[in-house]
Amino acid sequence: MQFPESWLRALVNPPLSTAELCHLLTMAGLEVEETRPAAAEFSNVVVARVLSVEKHPDADKLKLCKVDTGEHGVLAIVCGAPNVAADMVVPCALVGARLPGIEIRKAKVRGIESSGMLCSARELGLSEDHGGLLPLPADAPIGRNVRDYLNLDDTLITLKLTPNRADCLSLSGIAREVAALTGAPLKHFAVEPVVPVHDEIRGVVLDVPAACPRYCGRIVRGVNARAATPDWMKQRIERCGIRSISALVDVTNYVMLELGQPLHAFDDAELSGAIHVRYPAPGEQLLLLNEQTVQPSADTAVIADEQGGARALALAGIMGGEHSGINDATTDLFLESAFFAPDAIAGKARALGFSSDASYRYERGVDFNLQRVAIERATRLILDICGGRPGPVVEAVAADDLPKRTPVRLRSARAAKVLGIVLAPAQIEALLTGLGLGCVRDPGNDGDFVVTPPSHRFDIAIEEDLIEELARLHGYDNIPAPPPKARMAMLPQTESRRSTADVRRMLAGRGFHEVVNFSFVEACWEADFCGNAAPITLANPIASQMGVMRSSLIGGLVGNLIANRSRQVERVRAFEIGRCFEADAAGTPVPGFNQPLRVAGLCSGTALPEQWGAPSRAVDFFDVKADIEALAAPVVLRFERVAHSALHPGRAATVVLEGRAIGVIGEIHPRWVQKYELAGLGGAPVVFELELEALLARALPAYREISRYPAVTRDIALVVGQEQAVQPLLDALKGRAADIVRSVELFDVYHGKGLPEGKKSLAFRIVMQDTQRTLSDGEVEATLAALVTTAQAGFAAELRK
Repeated sequence: MQFPESWLRALVNPPLSTAELCHLLTMAGLEVEETRPAAAEFSNVVVARVLSVEKHPDADKLKLCKVDTGEHGVLAIVCGAPNVAADMVVPCALVGARLPGIEIRKAKVRGIESSGMLCSARELGLSEDHGGLLPLPADAPIGRNVRDYLNLDDTLITLKLTPNRADCLSLSGIAREVAALTGAPLKHFAVEPVVPVHDEIRGVVLDVPAACPRYCGRIVRGVNARAATPDWMKQRIERCGIRSISALVDVTNYVMLELGQPLHAFDDAELSGAIHVRYPAPGEQLLLLNEQTVQPSADTAVIADEQGGARALALAGIMGGEHSGINDATTDLFLESAFFAPDAIAGKARALGFSSDASYRYERGVDFNLQRVAIERATRLILDICGGRPGPVVEAVAADDLPKRTPVRLRSARAAKVLGIVLAPAQIEALLTGLGLGCVRDPGNDGDFVVTPPSHRFDIAIEEDLIEELARLHGYDNIPAPPPKARMAMLPQTESRRSTADVRRMLAGRGFHEVVNFSFVEACWEADFCGNAAPITLANPIASQMGVMRSSLIGGLVGNLIANRSRQVERVRAFEIGRCFEADAAGTPVPGFNQPLRVAGLCSGTALPEQWGAPSRAVDFFDVKADIEALAAPVVLRFERVAHSALHPGRAATVVLEGRAIGVIGEIHPRWVQKYELAGLGGAPVVFELELEALLARALPAYREISRYPAVTRDIALVVGQEQAVQPLLDALKGRAADIVRSVELFDVYHGKGLPEGKKSLAFRIVMQDTQRTLSDGEVEATLAALVTTAQAGFAAELRK
């Protein structure tokens, strides 16, 4: 909503500067988006009259002008404008004047001295029109400063209104707000009903009262459609951003800007019978004033007459039709002022590919008691400018379909609790009454009010709406902002739990880089890396290739690897901590979905950065296994063979913590290595994915006595079948070990020459120590014999010689 400050101050003029007024409006919820001067800066330009015009003796296109500038005397000025003529009143820049980009000096033009310059609108920075001099009214006071005469020291203010404040899409609405905010008197102008001079009417039928519950119309005979729009009116509407067209159209636009009620004028000679507000017939088309032919939807109301049974004249509340519009030949007009329900107009113009000032206001809500006032105001202006003979106003009303104004209860105590300040009941009543709200004190409770919203406010429905009004009117700047106060208590920091940040630091310390990926991924990633044929599908994905929710972090890490490989980065060590999404309604915070937090990592390329201190080799399963063992320390993890859709069948394992599977580790399956072109230096990437919660819990360190006696280390090699898994054998040895055994560790696996076919050798290192004494050879040998016996009995193992 753009408007000139001078028009607003003509209605309400608080003792505030322009900057203060704009700040006041912004803090009241009517954000001032922009302010700019109505005209460019120029000085020493006066109203002048051209006394005579003669041809320049040395130039065909130049003329010698004698110009009366009032108290500055008669000046000789050389002018090249094609429209300069004797007795013409124009702006004249005197010697010393400063125009946009130029300073006027006394100069000789083709040998003849010129003492000033006659100006066009472009030279004054008023418009881009450079077709000739800017003509001024013949009665303009000669010698007066042009800036004062044209009121150019004005500011254009643009408000960025929210959709709920349709009441401020007019100067009277904005003035009402300013008066309520500042207490400045609001200058009401009386709209007296125009006395009809003939009794001709055109009937109005509301066929769709829900869409149009009120319609006013009036016939005005004998208007002069060629009458000029007064300069004051033309200036105001143009400074509001609306182009001046003709006097009749300008009047309707002026009343819309002034009161907020859109109007439309039909050429009455083009109408036949009564006016109907109805829905269009199937296939009905209409040529609009913008020369666009449209076919209204079935729920778009049209204005129609009775010619040929029924003929559409206009789109209700949106735009008039070309065939019934007024023009310079119009002598009789039918003036329309109606209320259209917001729901009946909302979105209709946009669906047709355009917008209009009328639809912009109707879809947000127009005062439904304003129609008769607006038509009387427009009629008076038409009679004053274009003449004519008015008829009576015809009004059709469907009272049951007009918006209802339900009273809203406001509790002073509730307002004080929400705002944080106490407003006295008398102060609340004064603020709300000043805004035009019907405010009545509750006789049962003097601190409560029953407030009835006025017809121009569509945004007041609940108590909080009224509290917001109190905050605006009292002033947000006047509401104190004390620092919050609360009991401060140190939160317990338990040693049995680490933070997510600790996990991040540990992974970063082992050379991983954190990534953050989208939670929505490609459907093929879910099928390939998760074996998920029915992922959670998004109803409105941000991109076609990101249409499902991830149930694993592995797909995103593979995408990171692909992006790095395309940029010649071969060594990649990345991890991510994030949520995954599974369709499981049982016991989940969000009904229907389980959203576990997981940590996942991917390693590809060489195990170490290129260096001279160690030979280059590819990262493998055991490098990543060491990383996650360090991540879980001091808890010891177990690894068991697993089949996983994303991982190599023989190089994948389940990660087990205290008897519970918490994730997987392994090489990417060769099928996906080939499909996604993941093969790099040394082979396939290695990935892991673990439950984050399992890593956050950690056991408290327990004291263990340090022995002062020497440890005894023995190695045994057991020959077992090639398919024998190591972990069950290791568990059995540890379970049957004597108290003096401190550790049993596998340090070598061998198969090949010297062993029977289908056999392999597992070498274990046993460390034995006691805290009270030195161990004897007999105790050591007996302990080793017991371990060998356990392996022979349970796993058919043989001691390798």
